Amino acid sequence: MSKFDPVPITIDVFSDVMCPWCLIGFGQLSKALASLEGEIDAEVIWRPYELNPDMPQEGEQQAKYLQRKYGRSERQGAELHEQMKYLANEAGVSLSYAGEDDPPSAMMWNTRAAHKILMWALETAGAKAQTKLKLAFFNLHFNQRKNISDPMVLIDAAEKVGFDRTMAHAALMDSALTDRVIAEEEKAWDLNISGVPAMIINDNFMIPGAQSAETYVNVLRRLAMKLKGG
Repeated sequence: MSKFDPVPITIDVFSDVMCPWCLIGFGQLSKALASLEGEIDAEVIWRPYELNPDMPQEGEQQAKYLQRKYGRSERQGAELHEQMKYLANEAGVSLSYAGEDDPPSAMMWNTRAAHKILMWALETAGAKAQTKLKLAFFNLHFNQRKNISDPMVLIDAAEKVGFDRTMAHAALMDSALTDRVIAEEEKAWDLNISGVPAMIINDNFMIPGAQSAETYVNVLRRLAMKLKGG
């Protein structure tokens, strides 16, 4: 494969902004794409997937959530979080609190509004701008422990990465965007996606879960060779 003829590939990532594995998977994917520079020209698009669509707006403490949903004790949850923090560091991303004050309780939130504004970002500014906003939301949730169900928190983040504040607010009020988010989540169910991240390559090949950078390199390189007829 010529280093001077990169193969264009679209990677649709079904993901939730509360999902630590989604951030870890993106970190590993980013490392893979950096090593494939010149071979593959990838456009990454974030698609909605709500892990807890029925979560109330006031949210739920993470420890209680893990106990309720998975039967994990507080100690087990803390041990898992430490493991994920290590994997995140290996992937070049962070799940560690980075605020200036003492860390507030880790929370789980309703993410419908976040997905609406991410879809609006894609439709109005394109994939690269959407990724900037997605990473800002990851930072808010994992590193700042902000309430990502709060419209003002989302609008502030959108403004910081270059979006118009008034238009971002209008997007959050747009019921048509709600319908499109729901439609894309139904597409995920039709594709039998039951966990995230799930990466769909060129609409026809799925890479489930957060994989190593080496796995992403191998899969993407093989697909690129097939697309070039090699």
